[in-house]
Amino acid sequence: MLRIFSEELMNPKNFVVTLELVPGRESRGRDTDTLKGIARDAFADGRVSAVSITDNPGGNPSLSPDVLGYEIFKTGLDVIVHFTCRDLNRVGMESRALQLARMGMKNILALTGDYSGKGFGGQGKPVFDFDSVILTAMLQQLNHRLYSQGDPDGFFTGSAMSPFKNTEAETHAQYRKLDKKLMAGSSFIITQLGYDVEKFRELMTYLDSKREDPAVMASVYVLNPGAARIMNQCRVPGAYVGDGLLNRILKEWKNPGEGRKHSIERAAKLGVILKGLGYRGIHIGGIHKNFETVGSILDRMDEIEDSWEDYLEEFRTESGRGFYLFNPQVADPGAPAGPGIRERITEHLPHAFLRTSHNLFFEKKNKLAPVYKKAAKIMDRTGKGWVVKRLLEDPIKKTLLSCQSCGDCAIQHIAFLCPESGCPKHTRNGACGGSRDGWCEVNPDKKCIWVRAYKRLDHCGLAQNLAKDFVPPRMWELNKTSSWINFHLGRDHQKKK
Repeated sequence: MLRIFSEELMNPKNFVVTLELVPGRESRGRDTDTLKGIARDAFADGRVSAVSITDNPGGNPSLSPDVLGYEIFKTGLDVIVHFTCRDLNRVGMESRALQLARMGMKNILALTGDYSGKGFGGQGKPVFDFDSVILTAMLQQLNHRLYSQGDPDGFFTGSAMSPFKNTEAETHAQYRKLDKKLMAGSSFIITQLGYDVEKFRELMTYLDSKREDPAVMASVYVLNPGAARIMNQCRVPGAYVGDGLLNRILKEWKNPGEGRKHSIERAAKLGVILKGLGYRGIHIGGIHKNFETVGSILDRMDEIEDSWEDYLEEFRTESGRGFYLFNPQVADPGAPAGPGIRERITEHLPHAFLRTSHNLFFEKKNKLAPVYKKAAKIMDRTGKGWVVKRLLEDPIKKTLLSCQSCGDCAIQHIAFLCPESGCPKHTRNGACGGSRDGWCEVNPDKKCIWVRAYKRLDHCGLAQNLAKDFVPPRMWELNKTSSWINFHLGRDHQKKK
């Protein structure tokens, strides 16, 4: 009998279990057969509501989640397809969404995605035409079309969220991004991996304070030494395994049999804690060989469910390292939060200059706005817009912002920082989950642009404006044209505001 993931998850009486499968680079063979076997066993077990299938994790090529998911879906087990923005532009993403709808697979985890890894001939070109917020909005718009065509079921869209951030700026950036995902239409949330119970509690407290009630699931992983090392080294963006936990795992796995028992026990304890904290379910990862480990975790959870509070202290060992949104007394003031980001006055002076200039020349309510619009019309009609761009706009914006001349400027949404030149993923609607202690996931020697934005806004008392507006996707038809003229003539993404 088919178990419908969306129905089970949205029933608050249920505690839902999903299982993450990670395809390899083979289109067929032992590894692919193993994943299909795990899915068959999960369906037979009856306690797993769906499997989720990753989309080129790490940016490296692997078997499409669409084709593998469809084979599993036809056996009766529901599927959640990971849908990233890394490899396709908006045309390709809409086409893929329509394909998934046609196949009947409408549970989507909308992700910005890891940065591009290596494929044939070298590193792939990153696309990132959308971010996860815009992708979610696109899927909601497609739902209206599906309904109008007589399809009774639309996409059931979810998002990922990483609450395991150690700095104030990163924490606020993640929660502002979460707000936008929910406004865009996310129906469920799956957290990234971490082992700080106070961070798990913080997410639920935040949603309660906002009176938001999405279905929230948390990631639970069966850690072995290899996976723990990779996560400890920040090689899985958004996941966090601290030094203390890594050292315990290395000791436990000196005897592999004992190590496996400890991993199952740790996963089961975290699972019952999450259920006790009010999470709607758990998302189990790290299963690569067979379903047996999942069954052992779920069996153990049934045994210890009533004593979940007894295990809280074990998952506070990673607490106290950094910033906490609601419970600052948890943090240890003497504990370092990783490499510090030193503030310089040169970070704030350009912000003050650009913000003042924007208010004078690029505010639609400005008294001189009609004058600027008339001048823009004249320059555009006479073909003199290039003079403004070459002699005034480019020198200022290239010097201060490393401007890429996209013609559809979004700096006002990111504390006057450029998402095209400053962010490898070109995120216009909030931070991705991959930064570590304030540093960029892709370029770890550079500050995350959204951390810089928070610092700028906080410096002038405007931190509440971080990621405040939904920013539409970049208008590529304006590339290499004057963003100043485009603004005043109502051609850019702000025309609907």
